[in-house]
Amino acid sequence: MSHPRTITIAPSILAADFADFGAECRAVEAQGADWIHVDVMDGHFVPNITFGPATCAAIRPHIRTVMDVHLMIAPVDPYIAAFAEAGADIITAHIEAGPHIHRTLQAIRATGKKAGLALNPGTGLDGIAPLLDLTDLICVMTVNPGFGGQSFIDLSAKVRTLRAMIGDRPVHIQIDGGITPDTAPAMARAGADVLVAGSAVFKGGTARSPEAYGRNIRAIRTAAEAAIGHAA
Repeated sequence: MSHPRTITIAPSILAADFADFGAECRAVEAQGADWIHVDVMDGHFVPNITFGPATCAAIRPHIRTVMDVHLMIAPVDPYIAAFAEAGADIITAHIEAGPHIHRTLQAIRATGKKAGLALNPGTGLDGIAPLLDLTDLICVMTVNPGFGGQSFIDLSAKVRTLRAMIGDRPVHIQIDGGITPDTAPAMARAGADVLVAGSAVFKGGTARSPEAYGRNIRAIRTAAEAAIGHAA
């Protein structure tokens, strides 16, 4: 499906050098990243532990674009204020993380931040419609969350249905998991406009030699834009 949305590339710092986050954020932005995606994992909701509000606060001064914070944690509500104070621009919570997602989205918006709603691969779109007017972004997971570098699950039909449900609302569809120049086109055609990529962006480069980051970002963007008929 053709749509007028521009493609946003959001590199996931889960694939960056953990010892050099500030430099990595600056380098990948300089090489063309539109947003910086921060994967927060708690070892409870997902089987891995990454980082929390203190890390977000530490890297915020190094991010000039958008800090896109994806909370793979449960419960979510007790931590919303901390991530807002740490400088998140978008805070995304999982619909599976608790029974009161409507309240969670309201709480995120009450901080003045944009609210995202994430769906695991096995989660259907039932129950999404009443939440669309509270969301700025729907994150469709195309891997089961918890680890970087997993194989992509093609959920084109789910994304197409979601795009139709959103209609003319100003809601992004974000794809998170396994995005490469090979997998991006199908997601863009289905209606996604924000593509999260970790290893596919950071492979082959370093913060001090980041040219590969730029090549990788351009390859994903070009493939996605070509699929929807945009000039690269």
